[in-house]
Amino acid sequence: MPTVADIRTHGPDDPPLTFLTAYDAPTAAALEEAGIDIILVGDSVGNTMLGYDSTLPVTVDEIASHTGAVVRATDESLVIADMPFMSYGADVDEAIQHCGRMLKEEGAQAIKHESGPHTVELTERLVDNGIPVMAHLGLNPQRVNETGDLTRRATDAEEAAQILELAKQHEAAGAFSLLLEHIPANVAKIIDEELDIPTIGIGAGPHVSGQGLIITDVLGMGDWVPPFAKQYADVQSEMEKGIEGFKREVRNEEYPAEDHYVEESVEGFE
Repeated sequence: MPTVADIRTHGPDDPPLTFLTAYDAPTAAALEEAGIDIILVGDSVGNTMLGYDSTLPVTVDEIASHTGAVVRATDESLVIADMPFMSYGADVDEAIQHCGRMLKEEGAQAIKHESGPHTVELTERLVDNGIPVMAHLGLNPQRVNETGDLTRRATDAEEAAQILELAKQHEAAGAFSLLLEHIPANVAKIIDEELDIPTIGIGAGPHVSGQGLIITDVLGMGDWVPPFAKQYADVQSEMEKGIEGFKREVRNEEYPAEDHYVEESVEGFE
């Protein structure tokens, strides 16, 4: 499985990289068994697993806990911790401490941050301190209160040019890869061609170095799938079927059956 150095040197003739989120040990183990290149412990844990309405309430402690679970379940996958809202960007020294914790205490190999002009210097400082950085441009869900929605970004020339310039600045600052989320495929193609580091697309079309999705979208868990995602399984229905089967058998006194328990004489206890 790849290291940060392997990802950085991924070339156009190499097979496309695969990138999925995971938030727990069983899922992480399944991703590694399948040979997924990169596992992101995303702040999407907030609205996929923790019951929040958005990613904004997710804390550093929550990301740390889920990162540790994923790392403990994997031996070879490249695990990246996604830095939550307000854990970086305001105070560089504090941000370095938060990011370093993910590597030092939880065992991640890199961090990701939602990027902008304010994270260029931070990226350089993190890399200088031995903390590999994946930058994230395009749709930034942590900015939902500023943008007002989670629709496609870079739909005009000005914003596309800004994203390209920020991509170049983060590459120069030392980022080893770039995540591009929910932007037009032709814009992503130009950005990918302009960079030496690989690009991972989430809803950014085919002209990138690799493809990523949220694991709950892939598995069919939840009520909504974004327009750029593809559902590959229907785990929600299988869960409901299993739970309903358990309830039915308990109510009908079919479970536990004789092969699910034992009875034996216990001396002195009647």
